[in-house]
Amino acid sequence: MDDLHKLTITELSEKLAAGGCTSVGIVKDVLAVIDANDGKVGAYLTVDRDSALEQARAADVARAAGVTSPLLGIPIAIKDLLNVKGQPCTCSSKILEGYIAPYDATVIAKLREVGAVLLGRVNMDEFAMGSSTENSALGKTHNPWNLGHVPGGSSGGSAACVVADEAIASLGSDTGGSIRQPAAFCGCVGVKPTYGRVSRYGLTAFASSLDQIGPLTKTVKDSAILLETLCGHDKLDSSSIEMDVPTFSENLTSDTSLVGMKLGLPKEYFVKGMDSEVEKAVRDAVEHCKSLGAEIIDVSLPHSKYAIAVYYIIATAEASANLARFDGIRYGLRIDGKDPLELYKKTRAAGFGSEVKRRIILGTYVLSSGYYDAYYKRAQKVRTLIRNDFTEVFKQCDAILAPVTPTPAYKLGEKTNDPLEMYLDDILTTPTNLAGNCALSLPCGFSSGGLPIGLQIIGDSFDEQTILKVGHAYEQTTKWHKQKPEL
Repeated sequence: MDDLHKLTITELSEKLAAGGCTSVGIVKDVLAVIDANDGKVGAYLTVDRDSALEQARAADVARAAGVTSPLLGIPIAIKDLLNVKGQPCTCSSKILEGYIAPYDATVIAKLREVGAVLLGRVNMDEFAMGSSTENSALGKTHNPWNLGHVPGGSSGGSAACVVADEAIASLGSDTGGSIRQPAAFCGCVGVKPTYGRVSRYGLTAFASSLDQIGPLTKTVKDSAILLETLCGHDKLDSSSIEMDVPTFSENLTSDTSLVGMKLGLPKEYFVKGMDSEVEKAVRDAVEHCKSLGAEIIDVSLPHSKYAIAVYYIIATAEASANLARFDGIRYGLRIDGKDPLELYKKTRAAGFGSEVKRRIILGTYVLSSGYYDAYYKRAQKVRTLIRNDFTEVFKQCDAILAPVTPTPAYKLGEKTNDPLEMYLDDILTTPTNLAGNCALSLPCGFSSGGLPIGLQIIGDSFDEQTILKVGHAYEQTTKWHKQKPEL
């Protein structure tokens, strides 16, 4: 086994261009790591070996013919809620057992266009509902730093495979923190783009006004490279915004100065009960940004304290509507009954897990007659207040620095019997989804137990360039991203 699996997109792209390796060699190396380690990590649901090697051979031929792209021949793992034509798309749920995607999601089509290798499908919380990947109906994923701890969720498989070097990068989705939280728990970079920046066509919807697809990578620059491909207007997605896509990666240079930048520190994000090691690591990261020349200013996001309540009303309401299509008639699991109603009941009872059922019930309740105004309508009004808070803060600063989670990764099984406690894991990430802004997570330290801690950088709408610049400057002047778990 070579060490190609340890390299970044940037490093491999340069090595490939110089003739120092082949795409086939990279894929074979990554497959060997999967064979050696995924029995312990449990990131993958399916690995498309033959297809991946075929794609790699095609990439090598294309490169020899003069085709250039930083993603050409780079193996990327796909979260199991993105449709890839001819492959299963189960959303880690029994109810989609046997379903084969008949088309490519737009982001998948974009990856194909630049010659990326689609390596396989990785585990997640069922229908992206959860914060630990323990809600998957198809098996548990473990944190590569400590196999007895969760990798975060719902994109737990996406984060774990990157950190375990079982993929060079991966795609995840972020509805309330589902890219940033597992990135923080596992110690990689995760980016939630601005809502509307990346097409959602072909993404199995959880909450349509909140979901956003984004990359999980080993470095900030790698995320920038992936974003350049993923972003862009799509006529197939009515929420997609028509605007130019910056060349994010070209602006990430060796210059790590943050002179002239104002970074906000929101007091509401240092919540009561936060782990002291998390708070120290984040505050140390803030001081490091200050040493790079940034001006740190105190800011306030007063309505963020309502974000969890608002999120779990809006998200469950939208989930209730989106998951109504899974009825046993058109695709997936089907359990016959004496009439259509019995068929629906039996199929959905057997096909959905407890967390999905819980959220469907909550969402149906808040949308029901007599409760719509009291819950859903009121939540939408508070959502506007949360968005307005961010608008006002970004008049004062260029970006916001904050923790991603109140604690490092917790033990498997620790919170499975207390859904409310698990919901509170999202307290620092949901405000950004409700506002529609962009944000990223990157490593900023480790707990005394050897678990990663994440720094969150939040930007204004469609200002990914700023958060990438701040993240890149911090990353290149610290050591955290270079540390690897031993498996």
